[in-house]
Amino acid sequence: MTSLLIAWQLNNKRVLIVGGGDIAGQRIDSILVTDAQIYVVAPHHGLNPRTQRLIQEHPNRITYHDRSFTGADDLQGMDMVLTAIDDVQLSREICEMCRNSRIPVNAADIPELCDFYFGSQIRDGPLQIMISTNGNGPKMANLIKKRLQDALTGVEGQAISRVGELRKQLKVRAPGVGGDVGKRRMKWMTSVCNAWDMEELVLLDDAMIQQLLDNGWEKDCTPTFADIKGHASTRRPAKPIPHLNMGHVFGFTVGVLFTLSVLCIRRR
Repeated sequence: MTSLLIAWQLNNKRVLIVGGGDIAGQRIDSILVTDAQIYVVAPHHGLNPRTQRLIQEHPNRITYHDRSFTGADDLQGMDMVLTAIDDVQLSREICEMCRNSRIPVNAADIPELCDFYFGSQIRDGPLQIMISTNGNGPKMANLIKKRLQDALTGVEGQAISRVGELRKQLKVRAPGVGGDVGKRRMKWMTSVCNAWDMEELVLLDDAMIQQLLDNGWEKDCTPTFADIKGHASTRRPAKPIPHLNMGHVFGFTVGVLFTLSVLCIRRR
């Protein structure tokens, strides 16, 4: 069975995590990068050091209840539920309660009960890459993640951020949703991304963005990095020529001439 990979926005959502062990700590880490409010239900003696540290470090994001899961009342107002407990039967019961309440649920190590999976992820600023095996082989997902990380250069996240700023400024200059303007914006942004290398996009500062819009968007063309960088206002200032000590220059010149004269005499 193949799942649909989507990016789930959790802004201002409420996420319940049942359990406090190692898997619970991983789930907390995954959810903390969003703007969701996290609720953890687990007895204190069941918290591992990582989970306990996360709870202590994020008191404004994590609400902790030092007790076991009590029933359907714990699900009230929740937008997502994650179970990370060793009790398989309880996990099944929680999943059933969630489905009755139409709440998406993930049960650790029970893929057939999950509405969604936590795949291996690569994060670099706005860049997110998820590798999922649909619950078949989590370790394989980690191995593939390592290969992908080795193939990345490390500048992709910065490049995407700069492209995002260009897109934002383009929408200010050419507002509108859909229609001909939207199609033209998409086509022009695609041409810029194709014409510029990743390392060049990283260097796309605010001044260069305005030049790219003035000389590219407004003129319906796609300037290259060299075109924009060659503009007078973005040229790097020439390095000053270092002051030469004429005494040293004269001494060096005399030394060279003397060496050459000796070589000529020896050849005779």
